[in-house]
Amino acid sequence: MGWSCLVTGAGGLLGQRIVRLLVEEKELKEIRALDKAFRPELREEFSKLQNKTKLTVLEGDILDEPFLKRACQDISVIIHTACIIDVFGVTHRESIMNVNVKGTQLLLEACVQASVPVFIYTSSIEVAGPNSYKEIIQNGHEEEPLENTWRTPYPYSKKLAEKAVLAANGWNLKNGDTLYTCALRPTYIYGEGGPFLSASINEALNNNGILSSVGKFSTVNPVYVGNVAWAHILALRALRDPKKAPSVRGQFYYISDDTPHQSYDNLNYILSKEFGLRLDSRWSLPLTLMYWIGFLLEVVSFLLSPIYSYQPPFNRHTVTLSNSVFTFSYKKAQRDLAYKPLYSWEEAKQKTVEWVGSLVDRHKETLKSKTQ
Repeated sequence: MGWSCLVTGAGGLLGQRIVRLLVEEKELKEIRALDKAFRPELREEFSKLQNKTKLTVLEGDILDEPFLKRACQDISVIIHTACIIDVFGVTHRESIMNVNVKGTQLLLEACVQASVPVFIYTSSIEVAGPNSYKEIIQNGHEEEPLENTWRTPYPYSKKLAEKAVLAANGWNLKNGDTLYTCALRPTYIYGEGGPFLSASINEALNNNGILSSVGKFSTVNPVYVGNVAWAHILALRALRDPKKAPSVRGQFYYISDDTPHQSYDNLNYILSKEFGLRLDSRWSLPLTLMYWIGFLLEVVSFLLSPIYSYQPPFNRHTVTLSNSVFTFSYKKAQRDLAYKPLYSWEEAKQKTVEWVGSLVDRHKETLKSKTQ
């Protein structure tokens, strides 16, 4: 008969990688790639993938119920990656909660109406924390009762959305079948097209090659985007396999790989040092002082809110997030999903460094055109 898959957020960093891997899957008759907008070059790339399987591009809003119902018709699997990622609190709280929580709930409802039996949710490591830079979590695992306590919109919205997805496991579908769900919690994702890495590199190129510190006191285990995409493929295979599915249904999984445990600053440096970029060697404020300055900035922002929207450069949450020891094991994913990283650290590093090189070249071209 063949099967079909809907990928939301398919124009994003992770979504497009999932689509590229999906076209290699057996008996897949259609991929529907859904997002609010697609870059022209990505549309072109997707049209070339049509040679392998039918690929339908759907542009629309995750909050548009009739659009979601049409998108879910005759679909076998939904991979839901679409969300607003906002670590620094730039986007309005209501927008984040609407897209990340309400959008997920609407998609689950559309899933029931269209009788889609498998739903895989891209969650976040932030669902688990960190709650304090003083708390050390090394090689954390799914059996530890870790839960983010911040009310900051992004982690709070991801926590609520993940709870909704896992609670939907076992729901009755319109055709009488049962809905099976699971959630993947990737650690910090890096790779070609990564927005945070891109922002750091471009800022450094405009600042005499000096990389701004984003977290010199942190220890994290970043994960390559290609490996996160691969974990989604393995999750859908497991949920469609009657033998593997019982142990995966209603579960969440931490997804990391063999990228060395290191600080965010060190990762940025390793991926860009070949091009002469270097870490800021200037003295920085003690972490405790940064934390309380963050608190004062939050107070100022709150007091000004009736008359002016002040966006602090950092707050207590971003100081905690950027400077915690927070690493996780992927052993449960290895056991239940047969997950093994598709790309080694060396391969991931090489691919990402090549992409950073393209950013550096583009910057040089821009400078050249300005001087002419």
